[in-house]
Amino acid sequence: MIYIVRLFIIVLIAMLMHGCSQGDRASVSQPPSQGLKEIFQEDFLIGAAISKMHIEESDAEAASVIEAEFSSLTPENEMKWMYIHPGVDSFYFDVSDQYLALAEKLDMHVVGHALVWHSQLAEWVEEVKDSAEMARHFEHHINTIVSRYKGRIDSWDVVNEALNEDGSLRESHFYELMGENYLEHAFKLAAAADPSAELVYNDYNMWKPEKRAGAIRMVKRLQESGAKIDAIGMQAHWSLVGPEIEDIEASILAYAALGVKVMFTELDVTALPNPWDLEGAEVSQNFEGSPYMNPYPESLPDSMQLKLAERYEDIFRLFLKHSDKISRVTFWGVNDGHSWLNNWPIKNRVNYPLLFDRAFQRKKAYDAVTKLKRK
Repeated sequence: MIYIVRLFIIVLIAMLMHGCSQGDRASVSQPPSQGLKEIFQEDFLIGAAISKMHIEESDAEAASVIEAEFSSLTPENEMKWMYIHPGVDSFYFDVSDQYLALAEKLDMHVVGHALVWHSQLAEWVEEVKDSAEMARHFEHHINTIVSRYKGRIDSWDVVNEALNEDGSLRESHFYELMGENYLEHAFKLAAAADPSAELVYNDYNMWKPEKRAGAIRMVKRLQESGAKIDAIGMQAHWSLVGPEIEDIEASILAYAALGVKVMFTELDVTALPNPWDLEGAEVSQNFEGSPYMNPYPESLPDSMQLKLAERYEDIFRLFLKHSDKISRVTFWGVNDGHSWLNNWPIKNRVNYPLLFDRAFQRKKAYDAVTKLKRK
């Protein structure tokens, strides 16, 4: 009887010790897996566009993901003209200074976005009607901002979206008052203010043959003028079905042949229907609140998650194939909830275009792109 009792006590102690060890193992956090920045560190920088909320680090989960996953930062809006140069003689640097401080704290590659863009201008700029006056403001704007951050901004988007879809120059306010030489002037001013900064031309639909041809003509003109241009930034606001991988690849090769780097500066992949694919679609009138245009208001079905993952896998396979030509890939946002595509081109849609869901969980698309490097 005493033997049985002793045996029972021994077994009970063993079970308790086993339970404790199991509990201990469960409570010890496993070392985190590599983030995107480590996985692709031999290939290209991996960046994210961040908003004022991220810059102020008001979301702890977002701050953690940004630090763990990305090696480059771009300010989504806060360095655009209307925010940073709101008055003729007044600049607002509070948030951009915070942005620089955050990037430097995290030892990130720092992008300045964007010096010259026809959109999101301060109202006073549109009121300037004299060419000489515009030239003075233009020079003051670029010199002041680039000089302030000299040696701290690694890469400037100097001019943003200056081309029409047919490759001709957009008739922006700058073009109308200063002529096509405003592009040359912008790049030369930026280079003089910070010779060490990388200077980029940034635009969307740069994979389209006509627009690509126009971009090539523009870069050659800049090069012939003696202006410094280091890279073409291909915005990559793409869908599940377009553009074709072959068109993206042709553009990578064409731009690299100019002797400049290629960057994918604003990557996201919409999972929703595009209203412009429908004949006669007028976004502002026809599709507000349309269930067809907002098919997944609660969550993205597994079948669509898989399609998104397959699309991202194809895109990153191409990027890795040409990693010798590509210096940076930047996602336009941190997670699905932060994406501008939730409100554009139709307000209040729920979109799922990035690698992290609204709870900052890695999606199938994340696994799809990282497995390309894990084989």
